[in-house]
Amino acid sequence: MSTEATKERVAPAWEETRLDARPVEPSRLIDARRRFDVCHVGLVLRAVLGVQLVLALGLAMTSNTPAQWVWSMGGATVGSLSAVLAWLLIVCAAKNVLARWPEWAQWAAPIGLGALCALGGARLLEAVELGRLGAMQGMAAALSGALAAAVLLGWLKLRERAQAPADALARLVELQSRIRPHFLFNTLNTAIALVRVDPTRAEEVLEDLAELFRVALEDAGPTAEGVRLDQEVELARRYLAIEQLRFGDRLRVHWQLDPHASDARVPPLLLQPLVENAVRHGVEPNDHGGDVDIVTRARGGEIEIRIVNSVGLPSRGQGHGLALRNVRQRLRLMHDVAARLEAGPGEGRFVVRIVMPR
Repeated sequence: MSTEATKERVAPAWEETRLDARPVEPSRLIDARRRFDVCHVGLVLRAVLGVQLVLALGLAMTSNTPAQWVWSMGGATVGSLSAVLAWLLIVCAAKNVLARWPEWAQWAAPIGLGALCALGGARLLEAVELGRLGAMQGMAAALSGALAAAVLLGWLKLRERAQAPADALARLVELQSRIRPHFLFNTLNTAIALVRVDPTRAEEVLEDLAELFRVALEDAGPTAEGVRLDQEVELARRYLAIEQLRFGDRLRVHWQLDPHASDARVPPLLLQPLVENAVRHGVEPNDHGGDVDIVTRARGGEIEIRIVNSVGLPSRGQGHGLALRNVRQRLRLMHDVAARLEAGPGEGRFVVRIVMPR
């Protein structure tokens, strides 16, 4: 192959793998958008239960009998639930707009909205004839709504600040596991062995390795809100293609992919460390190799991901569960209690099962 032809082939590949090839949103904008993402089931439950608990304690102090407290709670719940859910829905729908506003406006608008929603909930009680509010009571309802919105907004800011270092730690651990010396050594040896006998395959190995490192080293900003599941599947395919050259027929991979789940948003670097664990503990220690199954399925508003590997001899180096812990942590940060990860042995196989919103 001539030098000119080589340059023509290398240049486009280099351009595709540049870390600055796509525009990066400002980190402040991404953090603010994450702060106002109040659509998660877990956050909605916490907000509703928190308001109801405060309301129940307040009404208990003004009620003379349990029956009076129950009657008061029944009426007040209509207004409080309406106010809380309306605030959450409006903030969730306007999160992209709020994220672009200055800091003072990001506080003032949700707090003012909380006052309006609480006042609207109080007026709803009058509309359904469950109570009648005077001017002082209406003002108290509005101030209570503003205070509740301020408390919830403060908690969201603390949650967003706590999330950033956790994301960085998870990315760092995955990067460390990705560049384990023996993995890099084996991959480069595979490419060297193929250079003379099959240069095309050697080039494919190096391209797959370059893509793995590009994803591991790219800035966290563009993927802070998650990546598409089909992107994670493609990354896992590249990793398994490298390992397939090393293990040959000993590594048997089976894919069952639901196309309806491909556009789901998942935390970055989700599948590859789990697939790597499956190869390391289920295939590598066994002379006859093993099977790795990757299954995705969409069902209603959720997706299910399963990574299953056969279990034979114990691996030479026992793992510390870092990959599972970090995946579980990132799922919790992105979807709170709406996502779950289950891992454990079953009938000669080790199964990792992830269920999360689409």
